[in-house]
Amino acid sequence: MSRPARTAVPRLHLPPWLAHALRTQRGPVPWSAVARGALAAGPLLLAAVLAGRTSLGVVAAIAAMLAGINDRPGSRRASVKRLGVPALAGAAGLFVGTYAGEHIGAVALTLLLTGLGLLAGGISAVGTVASGAGTQLLVAAAVGAGMPLPESGWQRALAYLAGAAWLLALRLALPTPGSLAGDFRFDGEREAVADVYDAVAELLDAVGTDRATARRAALTAALDHAQDALTGPRLRRYASSSAERRLHAQYAAALPLAEAATALAWAGEPVPTRGSEGPRRLAAAVRGNTHTGPLPAPSRSAPALRALDDALLHAAEAFDRGRDDTDDLHTRRRTAKDLVRSVFGVGGREYGLRVALCFGVSAAIAQALHHARWYGQHEHWYWLPATAVFLVKPDLGPLASRVLCRAAGTVLGALLFAGFAAVLPRPEGLIALVALSGALIPVSTRHFAAQTAVVTVLVLALVMVGGEPQASVSRIGETLLACAIVLVVGHLPMPGQRGGGVRSRLTAAGRAAQAYLAHVLSESDDRSARWTLRREAYRALAEARTAIAVASAELPALARHTEGADEVAALLERLVDTTTACAVHLDDTGRLTPRHTERLAELLDELTARGERAGVRVPDVSRARLAG
Repeated sequence: MSRPARTAVPRLHLPPWLAHALRTQRGPVPWSAVARGALAAGPLLLAAVLAGRTSLGVVAAIAAMLAGINDRPGSRRASVKRLGVPALAGAAGLFVGTYAGEHIGAVALTLLLTGLGLLAGGISAVGTVASGAGTQLLVAAAVGAGMPLPESGWQRALAYLAGAAWLLALRLALPTPGSLAGDFRFDGEREAVADVYDAVAELLDAVGTDRATARRAALTAALDHAQDALTGPRLRRYASSSAERRLHAQYAAALPLAEAATALAWAGEPVPTRGSEGPRRLAAAVRGNTHTGPLPAPSRSAPALRALDDALLHAAEAFDRGRDDTDDLHTRRRTAKDLVRSVFGVGGREYGLRVALCFGVSAAIAQALHHARWYGQHEHWYWLPATAVFLVKPDLGPLASRVLCRAAGTVLGALLFAGFAAVLPRPEGLIALVALSGALIPVSTRHFAAQTAVVTVLVLALVMVGGEPQASVSRIGETLLACAIVLVVGHLPMPGQRGGGVRSRLTAAGRAAQAYLAHVLSESDDRSARWTLRREAYRALAEARTAIAVASAELPALARHTEGADEVAALLERLVDTTTACAVHLDDTGRLTPRHTERLAELLDELTARGERAGVRVPDVSRARLAG
């Protein structure tokens, strides 16, 4: 008997904005960050309660909580900037908000907070750390203006700095799993450099397959992470100890390997298995802080393979010598002009206007509700504008996803806290709840709704310890109101062209690609400058890709404004890959083949056409120079 044919079950395809809201990051539990979170806000609050300065303890715990949200994986030296700069901005915002809330009227206060929103929004366009600083500036300003405390503004600011400094001190002093296996100073740096060599090996294994593009993107991410990990107070452009010089040399030796691997991926001809064995042995040597031993030499039958072999020999020499003659981390060169362009460019202006409007409107409505006694006996009106700040940030995902996750997380967190508040003793039970929530923050960052729920429980516990009655219901109402405000403002037309953030990132990537291509075509012998320009081009492309991914998952009314941006980014990536292949070939033969020049010309022509349709300026390289 024949079996009946199985009916195919149609797959359910969720819209991008809903799929993003349901997506959760995965990975191992960051136990070291969990330990720091448990030792941060809770112990600070306990010490303040015992000392009779509960209100200052609440402020310090809020600062430790916000610093904990920024306490992401990475090296110690990178964490100084990632945690310290936003904390300084938050202290300034708390200082300004406190004195403004005490000495000026509601209308003037609203205008001041709106101006701060415009400033913080523009600054946030500079980069990740600047975005965190803008967020803490606005949140702390709202807390300072809307949370009546007995201390003066400068006392609150000092308490805020102390809370963030406590978590930073824990980050610098406590051991992490990576540091226990080797030098205590290099917990994240050594692993980051080793990951670069592993990424090179994986790209070599993927050459000639459909996985090559994804592996090249992974190599870019690994190089970006290693650059960030090595950049910090004790290792900027110059190393200061033998151990640092050795790690610096190991990172620098990976750059020609990455260049050769990218050229091989562009050529598309599979690489023998032994080609990836050398980078993997180098990765093991970095992790174990040992010598490389003999490295298998790849075939030298093509320019890219010869470049790979030469890069392996250079790496072996650099590993043994333990220093690098360039003393250059090949970091991004951000001049004052670049910063001004980011803040006042189309992306900074658009984001600044939206942040200012959301923050100003939410502050005005919150004060109106406060003065109308809608809050009842609750005097704290900061929740509404502070919630709007988090909701308006594209760093946390598409707008619809942020709103859904924030609403769901707040409802869940408020209901959980209401249950805890009914049974826990005060204040010791609430202090323990603060410590538990602090420990859960590093895990909850995998999903915005989970993070919102944990932060809601923590903040409600803090303000109750500080003397405010149970406020779960009002916090739910304020959050839903903030969601409505940000949804409306997010869909309002703004001066200029929509999708400015994506276009500004793509334009920056186009400028970086143009600079890299022009340097390679000039046939300059300055390889250090070439690697710096290559790193800049790939990093700018990665940032553009991130912005495009967020924009494409917006509601259709917003997503349509960035249509075509993904194709432009893909063309720019192929252009930078081709430029890398050209650089390797020029090093080997001194001239480009017709395949290289024709491919460059095709990409530039296609970029010009697609860039015009997408409203993006693309590289402008003269055909005469290309032909020459």
